[in-house]
Amino acid sequence: MLCLSLFVFQLKTYEETMSLNRTVVTEFLLLGFSTSPERQILLFVAVLAVYMVTVVGNLLIILVTLLDSTLHTSMYFFLSNLSALEVGYTSVTVPKMLLSLISGDKRISFTSCAVQMFFFLCFGITESSFLATMAYDRYVAICNPLFYPMIMNKKVCVLLAATSWTIGIPAQAVQTSLVFTLPFCSSKKINHFFCDSAPLLLLACADTSMNETLTYMVVAFFGMVPFALILLSYIRIIATIIKMTSVEGKRKIFSTCSSHLIVVALFYGSGIILYLQPRSSEFPDSGKLLSLFYTVLPAMLNPFIYSLRNREIQTALRRHMWNKLFPCYS
Repeated sequence: MLCLSLFVFQLKTYEETMSLNRTVVTEFLLLGFSTSPERQILLFVAVLAVYMVTVVGNLLIILVTLLDSTLHTSMYFFLSNLSALEVGYTSVTVPKMLLSLISGDKRISFTSCAVQMFFFLCFGITESSFLATMAYDRYVAICNPLFYPMIMNKKVCVLLAATSWTIGIPAQAVQTSLVFTLPFCSSKKINHFFCDSAPLLLLACADTSMNETLTYMVVAFFGMVPFALILLSYIRIIATIIKMTSVEGKRKIFSTCSSHLIVVALFYGSGIILYLQPRSSEFPDSGKLLSLFYTVLPAMLNPFIYSLRNREIQTALRRHMWNKLFPCYS
C-alpha cells in the first residue's frame, strides 16, 4: 500500500510540475493494430473468443479446485492461484483493446494508462514467481516425497503464494513512476494496443537511459532468476526420473511436469524476445503481435494444458458436472 501511495503521489506531482511549464498530457491515443475496418471486426471477434475461453476456463479450474476436497493439495492450490492470475492478467489489457476495436475510441487517460502499465508489469512478475514456485513444489514432491507434506505445509504454501502476489509491487511502483514522470512532448500516440514501457519511452523528450537500464534490471532479476530456479528444479527432477524403475511412475511424472514446462516455455520464450530486444525508433506491428501472443495465449492455454492432461481434474469436473445435472443420482 505504501508503494501504491507513493506511485499515486508521484503522478500528482508530475501533473503539478508540468502544468507550470507546458500543457499537461491528460490522455494518450492507443493506435492498436493498423488494419482495415473489416479486419478490425475479425480481430475483435477472435480476441473476444480467446478472452471468453480464457476467463471461463480459468474460473472453472478455480471452482473445481475449491469445491473438490481431493484437490486440496499444494499443487492445485498454486494452480488455482495461477488461474486467478491469468484472469487478472488478461483483464488488464484485453477489455480496453476490445472496446477500442468495436467503438473506435482509442483514447486512454493519463492515470488509466499508468495504472494499466503498473498492473500489467506486476502480474508479469507474479506469474514468473508462481511458475518458479510450482517448479519447486514438483521438485519437492518428486525428489523428496517422504518430506513433502512437512516441507510444503499449508503455512508455507500461503507464504509462497502471498510472496508471489506482492513481490513485484515495489519494483513496478518505481519503474512506472519513473516512466510517467518523464516529459511527453513529442506525441500522445502510443503505437501499441495497451500502455507498456517500450512504446511509452519512445514518446518522451528526455533522456530515457535510466528507464531502459531499470527495465533490463527488472527483467534480469524477476525473469531470469525464477527461470534459473525452474531449470535447476527440473534438472534434479530429470535426474530422479532416470533412476526410477517404474514405467508407470515415470509416465505420470512426465505428464505432470510436461504441462508445466509447456506453460513455462510459452511465457518465458515470448517474454524474453519482447523485453530483451534492442530498442528501436518505433514499435513495429511484429512487436504488437508478440505482445498479444504473450498476453492472451498462455492464459488461454493454461486450462487446457493442465486440465486435459490431468486425470484428477478431469474426474473432479465430471463428478461435479454430474452432481449439478443429475442431483437425484449424486
